[in-house]
Order: sequence, then C-alpha cells, then structure tokens
Amino acid sequence: MAAVMAAPQLAPRPIAAWTAPVPFVNMIETSDNRPALKQLQQSAPAARTRKERPCDGCRKRKSKCVLQESRRCVLCEFHKQECTFVEKAQPRKRKLDDGSYADAAGKKSPVGGPDDANGTAEHLQGPASVSRTATATAPVRKPFAVDESLSLQRHRHCKLLGHTTSLDASLISLGKFNDKNETQSRLGTLRQVNGTEYFSIHDDADVPIPDDEARALADIELVVGQHGSALIDIYFRNVHPSYPVIQKNAFLDRHRHGDRQFNPPLLAAMYLLALSWWDADPTLSSYPKPDMVRLEYIAISSLTVAMQRPKMSAVQAGLLLLQRAKSSTWTLTVQLVALAQDIGLHLDCTDWSIPPWEGRLRKRLAWALYTQDKWSALMHGRPSHINAVDWAVPAPTHEDFDESLLTPSTSSREDPDLEILMSKGRTIFMQMISLTSIMADVCETFYSQTAKAEFQRAGPYATQLVLNRAKPVQIRLKDWFARLPPECKMDHHTTTTTTSTTTPPTRQLSSTGYLHLAYFATEITIHRRIIQTLDPATLTTSPPNPAVPKIDPYLLNICRSAAKTRLISAMDFINRLTPSHLSAFWFFPSAANFALIGTFGALLMASSPGREEAGFYARRLGELRWSLGVCCRRAEWIGSAVGGLEGCGEMLGGLGEKPEGGGVVRGGLVGGEKRKGKEPFGRIRLDEVEEEGMEEEDESVDYGIGEVMEIDGWEET
Repeated sequence: MAAVMAAPQLAPRPIAAWTAPVPFVNMIETSDNRPALKQLQQSAPAARTRKERPCDGCRKRKSKCVLQESRRCVLCEFHKQECTFVEKAQPRKRKLDDGSYADAAGKKSPVGGPDDANGTAEHLQGPASVSRTATATAPVRKPFAVDESLSLQRHRHCKLLGHTTSLDASLISLGKFNDKNETQSRLGTLRQVNGTEYFSIHDDADVPIPDDEARALADIELVVGQHGSALIDIYFRNVHPSYPVIQKNAFLDRHRHGDRQFNPPLLAAMYLLALSWWDADPTLSSYPKPDMVRLEYIAISSLTVAMQRPKMSAVQAGLLLLQRAKSSTWTLTVQLVALAQDIGLHLDCTDWSIPPWEGRLRKRLAWALYTQDKWSALMHGRPSHINAVDWAVPAPTHEDFDESLLTPSTSSREDPDLEILMSKGRTIFMQMISLTSIMADVCETFYSQTAKAEFQRAGPYATQLVLNRAKPVQIRLKDWFARLPPECKMDHHTTTTTTSTTTPPTRQLSSTGYLHLAYFATEITIHRRIIQTLDPATLTTSPPNPAVPKIDPYLLNICRSAAKTRLISAMDFINRLTPSHLSAFWFFPSAANFALIGTFGALLMASSPGREEAGFYARRLGELRWSLGVCCRRAEWIGSAVGGLEGCGEMLGGLGEKPEGGGVVRGGLVGGEKRKGKEPFGRIRLDEVEEEGMEEEDESVDYGIGEVMEIDGWEET
C-alpha cells in the first residue's frame, strides 16, 4: 500500500511589528499648519507662495487651503467632501472705466465676450502645470496619532474576526500583506495584529447613517459655547485621574490644533461630566450654566449612531455617559459589552502590531468596562455579560497609564500637583479592579441561579452552607483591605503646592470615597445572603414544632453580631466623608451602594427576633437618613439613596409587632440609648424604646465566620 503522506500544517504568518511613522522635515506642529476651524474662516490668511495651489473646494469658498498628509485639506475633511485639484484656475480680471474687464496680464476683453483662445490657454496652462508639481512638494502636516491606531481612526473602523466565523485565520494568512499588515480581498481590507487575530477594516463612509456627525458637533458647540476648552481642562483634572479611559495626549493633540472631528457623544459626555464642577470654577461660575438636558440628549442620540461604526471612542463615550447618576446603566452596559467584543477589547493585545499607546489604552478601557459590567449586574440583580473563560486581558500595571504617544521620554511633564493626583487616581483605579473581581465572585457564589438552587436544596442547613462558602471570599476581602496602599486610605489627603507666603496650600479632591464605599457594599452583599438564610421564628416557635429544625442560638448570635458590626462600620464611613471626598469623582454605582447600606439596615430590623433589637436598628436607620441628607448638600446625586431609604421605611410599615425582650444577642447588639428618637421608622416608634448602655464596636471585630465553621451540621460535598 502506498504510504499516506501527512499534509503540511499551515503556520501562522510572521507579521511586522508596529513602527512609528517616519517624521518629515517640514512636519512641525504649529498653529499655521494645524489651525482651528474658526481660525481658518475668520483670521487673515498667511502669505502663500504662488507655487501653492488651493483645492477646488477652497477655491470656490475662497478659503485658506491647509493640506494634510493624506492630500486632503482640513476644510474638505470637515465638510466631508472630496478634495480635488482638477478644475482650471480662472484668470483674475479687473473692471476698466469703459465697462470692460482686463485679466491679470493686461489683455482687454469685452463684458460677456469670448476670451482670446491663445491667451486663455496660455494663461491656464502655466498655473496648471505649476500646481501639479506643487502637489508633490507642498508641506505636509504631522499625522494625528489616532490615524495610526487600529480602533481610533477618524475615517475607518474595524471589527474582530472570530475563530468560528466563515473566514479562517490560516487562510487569511496566505494573502499578500503590506507594511501595515493589511491585505485586500473580495471581502474587503483585512488586518493582522498577531499570529492568530485578524480584523476587517471598513470605511466610515460605507456605513449609511441617518444623521450627520458635523451637525451633532455643531449642536454640542452651540450648547457649550466658548467654554469648551475650559470644560476639557476640568475633565482632565477631576475625572481623568480616577477614570483614565481616554488617551490624554492623543485627544489634546487634536483638540489644541483645530481638529474637531471628535466622536460627538464622546465630546458631549466629557462636557457633561465636567459640568459637575461648573459652580466650583471661579471663572465659569459667573456665566450661565449650559443646558445639561439638551447636551445629554445629543450625546445619547448620537451614541446610537456611533455604535454602527465600532470604535473605541464609542465605548469611551458610553462609559462616561454611564457615570452620570441619572443615566440608565443596564441596557447601555450590555450594548457596550457587545461593542467592545466587536473590536476585540476582551483579548490580550500585548503582542499586537499596534501603537504602544493604543495597547495601553485598550487595556485600561477593557478593565473599565469590566468594572462597569460587574457593578451593573450587582445593582440590577442580573447576570453579568463578561465571563471569566472568555476574558484574556491581563491586569493593568502602572506602566499602562503612561500617556506618551511615542516613548516615555517624549511625554510632556505635568505640573507637580496634577502628577500627584494622577498617581493617586491610577492606584485607586487598579484597586477598584481588584475589588471588583472579588465582588464578582461574591455574586457568582451567593446570587447566581445555580447557587440559589443549591441553597434551597440545603433547606435548614442553608446557613452553614453559605458560611462555608463565605469563608474563602471573606479572607480575600480582608486581605485586600489590609493591603491597601497609603494613598487609598480614607484619611489620606493631598494638598496643592504654592510658592506664595500668604496663600496657604489647599486640599485636593479625593476619590477614595467611592473605593471604600464599594468595599462596604461587597461586605454587605455577603452578610445580606447570610441574614436571608436565618429564620428567627424557629427560636420562638410555640408550641415547638418538631418538623421545623431549630437554629443554634449561638450561630444566630454570631451571624447577627457580625452583620451589625458591618452596618455600624459603614455608617461610620459615611460620617467621615469630607467636602474633599463628596466633591470628587464618584464611580457610577455609588448612589446604589449608599442605598444598599440602608437596605441592609432595614433587613436587619425586619429580621430582628425582638422588639428591642428592632428599635436599635430603627434608630440607626434614622441616623443614616440624616447623614445622607447632610451629604446631599454637596453631592446632590446622593438624593436617590435617600429616596431609597425612605422607600424602605414605608415597606417597614407593614412589619408586625415584635415580642418584648426576645432575641437579645451577645456583643451589645441590643442595649440602651438614653436619648430618644424623634421620628418613627416603620412601625417601631423611636420614643418607645429605652436602652441601658450601648457598647461601642471596634471596626476590627472579627466577622465571626471562623467560629461558625466549627459548628456541626451541613457539610459541603
């Protein structure tokens, strides 16, 4: 029999690493070769040599023509029209005394009469030939950094080609690739970024959209007026350090040099977030505040259009809009996850052939989306859309926050105060990512459909099953808190440096508040599930029912004491918030996390085995409502948490009467306050409950999980 020859396997095509564009001698960034649009239309044109010829569109508009590297001028690019040099130049004519016109050469021609054929041809032939030679020698401006990227190009967008599509990576690798690792095929332009990953590249013009981006940008500028630059500065000082989803230098490179072809929802979202500090700015506060409702409408409507052309700028815009307290988080978050997967944000881009700054930005943006998805799932009690098995993005490091476009040595130095703020913000951002991964495990362990079914099957042993599963995640959470860097502590503040001997240094805004609030929300989410499995009615069943297994009173005391400690610690955290905390940037779930503290207190009150314990929590909830009301004076968005707390109070109105003196647990859970409350919370009137001495709880009290583990009962298989 003939030997069967093994078929050769297709090896991945080696790709060229990304290299920075070669700079030209005359590619110097100045206000002359990258003017703003208003400068082009309003300022007097600079002196132009006779060899430079404007394009046909600028000739008709009688505007200054500024060519770019792509041989397309700024105005034609702004108006989204073809930039051509095919029309012949018309001779200049001046009116004579007899009503006739003479051209620049002095030849006389009658009004409306035919031009001299030889003279006209001779006149047109000269400038046309000169302009053709000028086409190759005209100065070219430096290309914007985004035009060298994969997912931020101004006129093209990309889509990831998954491994299960009809296009096989091994077959694509057989194509002929240029120096940009792109190949042309009947299916369009395909770009290879590493040995196995490919993207299809599409022109923005190929995707019909129902609206014009130029119109949306004009509407945005109409709302903001002359304050756009000031708002951008506010954004990069107050939002960007703690939420670095934008490449600062790449954005400012375009904004400061007249390019206004930004993604409309991204620009509007940046303005919206910056408007939160409008009244705090001494210059802007004297002007009427722009219409935020109109600006948000433009942002949301234009984002729907922008999603049809997948780019990182659309993901950035969506994430920024979701930081608005009034924005709907769930539906838009789901859309952003799908959009991010379309451009491959869920993949490891470490070895991709893309600019280094884009790789760093993709990693930061991916993890920002990860935190958005996980906390949205917690807020709404719905399953997450990012699965660990399909998430390949490595954890960010401090190097991933480098804002330079080429090499670190070329990055411009920030002022010292902003550098300190940026360093602190990136540390908080990374710590939030670590905490989010723990919180995601908490939701999967205790609130997934599979987990809920297992707890239900456990029946009377559900509490011990929950405690067994809580121990490892509690250890991770305590270890995370113990390892917090000093700049992430609540009492850590930075001050501005000043050279003045009379002006004292001022305290900088601090975003550590949202990080610690997320920590308490994660803890409460664990204890909330433990409390839900406890049934205090089994302690007071009269007459005893043998069919109902009793809960060990010691177990109940341990669990409720630990839960009470967490509630008091969370309330103490709220009381320690300062104006520098409340006026800083807060991550989007913060209002819901404040409300979660109130919900947890209401749950403890409703599940209290006795009247005295319920009265204790009624007083705590009254204090919490007062504390949140004080915080609302500086942070209005906390008002939604106050509304949620009042809603819990209305629900507690249906709470039945508690037995006198029942269910007193150790650790000072119920004791006495000598002062009397002023308002009822639920059906427990605060002026009816006297306490005899309330012990102060230390924040370092053990959660009690370790003690519960030794109790005999349910054993997890």
